[in-house]
Amino acid sequence: MTDEAAWVNPLRQPEDKRLPRIAGPSGMVIFGVTGDLARRKLLPAIYDLANRGLLPAGFSLVGFGRREWTKTDFEDYVRSAVEKGSRTRFNENVWNRLAEGMHFVTGAFDDDEAFEKLAALLAEMDANRGTGGNWAFYLSVPPEYFSDVVHQLDRCGMATPTGNQWRRVVIEKPFGHDLASAKKLNEVVNHVFPERSVFRIDHYLGKETVQNILALRFANQMFEPVWNANYIDHVQITMAEDIGLGGRAGYYDGIGAARDVIQNHLIQLLALVAMEEPTSFSPRRLRAEKLKVLRATTPLEPFDETTARGQYTSGWQGSEKVIGLREEEGFDPDSTTETYAACTLTINSRRWAGVPFYLRTGKRLGRRVTEIALVFKRPPFQPFAKGQTDLLTANAVVLRIQPDEGVLMRFGSKVPGSTMEVRDVNMDFSYSEAFTEESPEAYERLILDALLDESSLFPTNEEVERSWEILDPILEHWAENGRPDAYAAGTWGPESADAMLARTGRHWRRP
Repeated sequence: MTDEAAWVNPLRQPEDKRLPRIAGPSGMVIFGVTGDLARRKLLPAIYDLANRGLLPAGFSLVGFGRREWTKTDFEDYVRSAVEKGSRTRFNENVWNRLAEGMHFVTGAFDDDEAFEKLAALLAEMDANRGTGGNWAFYLSVPPEYFSDVVHQLDRCGMATPTGNQWRRVVIEKPFGHDLASAKKLNEVVNHVFPERSVFRIDHYLGKETVQNILALRFANQMFEPVWNANYIDHVQITMAEDIGLGGRAGYYDGIGAARDVIQNHLIQLLALVAMEEPTSFSPRRLRAEKLKVLRATTPLEPFDETTARGQYTSGWQGSEKVIGLREEEGFDPDSTTETYAACTLTINSRRWAGVPFYLRTGKRLGRRVTEIALVFKRPPFQPFAKGQTDLLTANAVVLRIQPDEGVLMRFGSKVPGSTMEVRDVNMDFSYSEAFTEESPEAYERLILDALLDESSLFPTNEEVERSWEILDPILEHWAENGRPDAYAAGTWGPESADAMLARTGRHWRRP
């Protein structure tokens, strides 16, 4: 079958591509519906999709968990989450229509009877709600429960569609903690669901500004000619947080910044920035180009000089005095889990040969920001007298993912006056100022895409495994080399991170 089907539903794929896509008959089962992610993100996103008219009238939502809830209890819980977290204004009529299709099944993941009740409920809703036998199973649970859930879905026949029906599984990260565990996890899931029916959530790929990387590169002529090693000196990809563990110490210990952020979010951003132009944005062709880049990407050695890791200590976060990592409740003070991670990757291709990609992430840093900075080489010749360009730094294009979403271009300009003096200036594009449209939340886009079978923004098992192949050697080196370096809360990481770039005559950009 080709990428483009011979006939498509005009509501799901309207002829005018500017129109929104509307999901066909379907429903969703959320495992882990009482968890923090479902309450803060998934349930508000589902309501917002319904409020925007992007879900079918008979869309049905089923929660599965241990609580002894009635349908009314579940509705009250969902409504509370929606009123607190939805992006769009609450509409009683929309809510009533959505609530009609809400149900809750009480049970544990090893409870055969509960899953049989779930199967019977889905069959009943197919008959009465018009869901058409089309169900997405959202696993908002820790990876150790994936096997139990998919096995139960398989045992009760819920994973296998008939006729033109579809069944899909949506999985939250982490996708393993190393290559071996990722392969095992993929094996477990793919034993029940074929890869085309598996949607691995990386919420960063649902952000408008991440998708704008593709528009910036491939809808404009001005960037691509200089988007290569001939002009770019290096690339910095940063995800900084100003918060600490915030009650997640038990979850975070043993995972760390590299596994939590670099393996998925930052390596995916690297792939979008560095990949070649796809012939179309169909899932198969977009993924093929991303995978090519990942296969060409390797960590740069020696790791003592090209990587850095740290743990935050007490310090000042703005005007607030905050405690250090080892004082966080539930965290082992002898743990070597890092809260700051930085590494240097190279891409062995003609476009990027010799261009280092610096990836960094951390908690309790100077401010919350995610950005991609492409820093250009200096001109080979400048006909200016000594001192006239002393205040001029390298040109840069900075893609701001969050907050203050937009694109910044830094270049040199003459300072007004009778003498020649060149200084940095910024040309700044802001999403909030340029567009009146409000950006949907990432989970809105990703949930809708899963219902539409639009998998472009979901990493495949090959992408996940290749990401671990890139990161594993660094993690193994760290495991054999003592404790992370300390850095004070509110700063921009350990001194070893600054030294990592200083060895090459570069420095981290200060967002």
